Amino acid sequence: MSAAVEAAILELLDKLPPGKSVSPEDVARAVDSAGWRRELGKVRAVAVGLARAGRIVILRHNKPADPETFKGVWRMRLPLPDDGANS
Repeated sequence: MSAAVEAAILELLDKLPPGKSVSPEDVARAVDSAGWRRELGKVRAVAVGLARAGRIVILRHNKPADPETFKGVWRMRLPLPDDGANS
């Protein structure tokens, strides 16, 4: 995992109110504002690892998504206390 990408994800999320999310583009721009597009693949890989570890939640349509199978437009947020309640 890229330490810079992981740090950017967690730093951006820590600054937000509970339940708010960031986009992969926000993270990539925080890591490299000029070459952010090159960072998008790393952001996804690091986010999947963090989601597997339970440190973040990957969202699709503002609902938690399976980090193994999600596709399309996605966002990230920190876990909420009730994330596991409906499972």
